Amino acid sequence: MHRASASSWLVEFLWFCRKELRACVFAGAFFAVLAASRQLPLGPLPRYDFILLMALLLQALLLLMRVESLDEFRTICLFHLIGFALEVFKTQPQIGSWSYPEPGYSKLFGVPLYSGFMYAAVASYMMQAWRLFELELRHYPRYRHTLPLAAAIYLNFFTHHFIGDLRWWLAGLLVIVFARTEVSFRPHRLRLRMPLLLAFLLIGCFVWIAENLSTLLGAWVYPNQHHGWRIVHVGKISSWTLLVVITLILVADLKHYKAGRERACAPVSGAASEAESLS
Repeated sequence: MHRASASSWLVEFLWFCRKELRACVFAGAFFAVLAASRQLPLGPLPRYDFILLMALLLQALLLLMRVESLDEFRTICLFHLIGFALEVFKTQPQIGSWSYPEPGYSKLFGVPLYSGFMYAAVASYMMQAWRLFELELRHYPRYRHTLPLAAAIYLNFFTHHFIGDLRWWLAGLLVIVFARTEVSFRPHRLRLRMPLLLAFLLIGCFVWIAENLSTLLGAWVYPNQHHGWRIVHVGKISSWTLLVVITLILVADLKHYKAGRERACAPVSGAASEAESLS
């Protein structure tokens, strides 16, 4: 196999950046809405409600333009529920991890309904990137390992307030479960691969950067930001990395389940070719 030239790598990098931007279409548009909500004269309409209306419009446009499929929309709705449940718990006065201090008609249990879109944005990115980069997972663990791990990570976001934080034990278990797993992707012509554990960390870092931008734009407020914006503690990268793990596990397992179901329903003559697809 011949080695790629420097110009070939540059082309691959540029295509990588292009596809990353396309995969972030919902997240990028959501940031634009957050910025606009700070500048536009909204009159009697609370800012949180404006953000919700714009987020719903964005979601509808993605469906109408077929940027997202109905199956992807259903998965995104799942992440809305997962994220909103976490938001309700974390914002309770006795917990107080963060808050939404502004008024809004669309607040439920003290949480604006648009908050679910922030978790859905991560899932949207994951599914867009999966398709655009033609992702394949090699040596992916079995359901009986991945799903209990995802459930334990999610539960730890709740239980660490009462029984202690087990994130580093879970991170160690994560390393064991995914030690052999690689993600294969195609920016343009070359198919590249990297350890999935590294991909988890890199995406977690990018989400942490996005979190800083979100809090700067007033999407939510941490306790140390009530008297002025401050950079989010770098330790949050571990939390976002674990959230990315949950997202990837659910997206991957749902895709693999659907692929297996389609293979089971495929005609015998097409079964062999269908079995070759991992994505």
